[in-house]
Amino acid sequence: MIIIADSGSTKVDFRVIDDNGKVRKAACSGMNPVYVSKAAMQEALKAQLLPVCGGKVDSIYFYGAGVIGEAADRVRGAFMEVFDYDLIYVESDMLGAARALFGDREGIACILGTGSNSCYYDGRRIVRNVRSGGFILGDEAGGADLGKRLLKAVVKGLLPAQLQKEFDERYNLDYAAIVRHVYREPEPGKFLGSFSPFLEEHLDHPYINALVTGAFNDFIWMNIMQYDCYHLDVSFIGSVAEVYKDILVRCLDDAGIRLGTVMRSPIDALVEYHTRRRQQEARTSEELMDKAVATLMVRTGLADREQARKMLLKYGSVAKAVEKYKKDV
Repeated sequence: MIIIADSGSTKVDFRVIDDNGKVRKAACSGMNPVYVSKAAMQEALKAQLLPVCGGKVDSIYFYGAGVIGEAADRVRGAFMEVFDYDLIYVESDMLGAARALFGDREGIACILGTGSNSCYYDGRRIVRNVRSGGFILGDEAGGADLGKRLLKAVVKGLLPAQLQKEFDERYNLDYAAIVRHVYREPEPGKFLGSFSPFLEEHLDHPYINALVTGAFNDFIWMNIMQYDCYHLDVSFIGSVAEVYKDILVRCLDDAGIRLGTVMRSPIDALVEYHTRRRQQEARTSEELMDKAVATLMVRTGLADREQARKMLLKYGSVAKAVEKYKKDV
């Protein structure tokens, strides 16, 4: 049984794949270790994931934001406590996106969700990553950045009158409230990202269209163009990429960059990736066993293939099986 997790700051999507290939789903609140304690993670896993897992776990793959150093150890420790299992792979959400988008192929993988990120992936690992910078120093074209650009227009009095009227009626935020949410209250990025629906609903307005277009052009210039973007597919994961796909495609076309795939979430593609890898590993393992059996039969003169296989499973190597066979003979 394999467990795959795609973790954002607000939600974790789980897929549990049993030995017959059947996939079950589960979800829990976000497990970003920067904000969530190990104890809270354990409680979420016990309540939401453990009941879905009805058998022995072979591997656990966790992809998430903020999983670096001690933070990654906290995630790994939470899973170990709940599942009593130590083969747990904790990887970045960026690697998860790259594997989901490209599998074993090379390309430029991008995340456009609440935040943004990008990398050059060679089909096995991330070779280069332009730093995200977070919503203050970067995250161009992420939901938080789009919200920040909208609020900047509100604060500076640049939003066209009709849009300003609709904004005020909908959110009822004065300058003091905006400053408090952004600078004093927790999770300002989430607050900024909450204005994306307003932008989406007013995309036909020239001012909003230009605002979103400017954000995507900044992402392309500051991130994508730092890679070999004219010879590789550039693919995207995230709600912002999906919602504003038409503008994204136009900006990429204007820059002469080839768009690959756009998907909202990586989780189902990660199921395909790890299922395929598991099948490949099983075939490789069986091929190695067949070669070992043939070698043992030649070195011992055994004619019974099944007997040779059982000896290998029992003694763990051809050399030890040959040694035991010669002693018994």
